[in-house]
Amino acid sequence: MVNVILLGPPGAGKGTQAKRLVDGRGMVQLSTGDMLREARSSGTGMGRRVAQVMDRGELVTDDIVIGLIEEKLTHARGAGFIFDGFPRTLPQADALGRLLDKVGQRLDAVIEMQVDDAALVARITGRVTCGVCGAVYHDRTHPTRQPGVCDVCGSTDLRRRADDNEASLRQRLMEYYKKTSPLIGYYYAKGQLTTVDGLAEVEVVAEAVRRVLDKG
Repeated sequence: MVNVILLGPPGAGKGTQAKRLVDGRGMVQLSTGDMLREARSSGTGMGRRVAQVMDRGELVTDDIVIGLIEEKLTHARGAGFIFDGFPRTLPQADALGRLLDKVGQRLDAVIEMQVDDAALVARITGRVTCGVCGAVYHDRTHPTRQPGVCDVCGSTDLRRRADDNEASLRQRLMEYYKKTSPLIGYYYAKGQLTTVDGLAEVEVVAEAVRRVLDKG
């Protein structure tokens, strides 16, 4: 069993690599957003607590998220866990470390998907996703064969995220650098950090990730 954190700014490709690890290794992706949505509709005590907080328009506290992660670590079975969207801050990283100790598990690797901001902006602002099958295209580097038509399913429902524009992306990058990038130094000091080129081809990044996990 291998547990890994994927770090990197929005658009660095964390979701793409996480999906490959789920499909190829049977790992369990612990996405904060997915866990909150699942808990909210579960009807459990924790789920009602989550619903109350979200219905008030408040941010879910770290202790609730840690509680949800603990449930998954305790009950989910797989080849390991991918932490997606958590931790985002140093206190959250400390809390995750304590939780792993509590449940008798360890963090095997932290992979930073490093990017160049200008190249990342170019990548994201040209991104288009099929609303039916989820296939991802890019205006310049990976256009559809027929303009406006998905190569995979033939749908014409091709969408751009509302925040996939330069101003929004630079704001998201600023939030990342302020809140999450300190984790890079944190895990480097612990000897757990490995950096890969997040802007390389998907297969190249996947191979780099594979080498890190197999080494661990």
